[in-house]
Amino acid sequence: MKDIDIRVKKRAGRITLQRPNALNAITYDMCNAIEHALLAWRENDTIDLIVIDALGDRAFCAGGDIAELYDTGKAGNFKFGQQFWADEYRLNALISDYPKPYVALMQGFTMGGGVGISCHGSHRIVSESSQIAMPECGIGLVPDVGGSDILARAPGHVGAYLGLTAQRMGPSDAIYVGFADNFIVQNSWVKLTKELEETGNIAILQSYYQTPPDGVLKGQIDSINRFFGTPILADIVTSLIDDDSKFAQNALKAMRRNSPLSMACALHIIDHLRTSSGGLHEALNWEYRFTARSMEYGDFIEGIRAAIIDKDRKPDWKHAIMGVPADAIGRMLAPFGKNKLRL
Repeated sequence: MKDIDIRVKKRAGRITLQRPNALNAITYDMCNAIEHALLAWRENDTIDLIVIDALGDRAFCAGGDIAELYDTGKAGNFKFGQQFWADEYRLNALISDYPKPYVALMQGFTMGGGVGISCHGSHRIVSESSQIAMPECGIGLVPDVGGSDILARAPGHVGAYLGLTAQRMGPSDAIYVGFADNFIVQNSWVKLTKELEETGNIAILQSYYQTPPDGVLKGQIDSINRFFGTPILADIVTSLIDDDSKFAQNALKAMRRNSPLSMACALHIIDHLRTSSGGLHEALNWEYRFTARSMEYGDFIEGIRAAIIDKDRKPDWKHAIMGVPADAIGRMLAPFGKNKLRL
């Protein structure tokens, strides 16, 4: 498959995304190919570890390729999207539960679906160019691919802040929040990868680790906790409106771009997961409740139209930012019963 190179190099299973001109956006076929490879390698005793990387300097993977999702949803076919998300989430769980070391090298943009195939691995490496974010509320989704689990376990209420503002994390912030483990300068990656392939010894990573440049989130934690410490969207918005600080006004500006329904549901999911012990599997199930309904009852189709199709950046969301009714949240997040996600 030209979009992805899956092979075995000595002691390593190797996966390389090969769509640099599309910021390595991941397609349905790419997801399936990764899953099939991981399942086969899991039982192969000649493979000691997995390394996933991507071509190009701009992005590891900037998200999922959503054109087909839009086309099928616009035509009233909601089953395709539901199957896509179910299969993608199954892959995310497989990576999280994988019994062998899984090394993800995340340069440039790592967002959405890119987070799902990297940030649940056992060894998550960022570089000086890394920019990680969960921008799903801007297209009428919620932070998904298991991202809600990481956001829920972030320090303080940083998870809610990142989910609602799509603030990008550099390497230090990504490590602080829990999306990455260690920093290695990018010009070392070729040599590092070759050593991993040759030896299959995950311990060699230790000699490459360095201290990343300073981040910003630790210095903002008090403001974040003050404004984002409630799971009620309208309360957050009100507190930001009433504050004239640069932090508050920047956060409010970012949130006004997003689907109010998505933000309200994201808050609900993250708040629930903060006190839950269900881990990634529970997070994926909660995310699926929303995404499986997002085309028919949510803002997903309109969000994609405004951002990707017409590119007018003027989405007509279903609700006002101060007026998301509780029953709308309840409908999007209601349990599925026998149709629930099965991982």
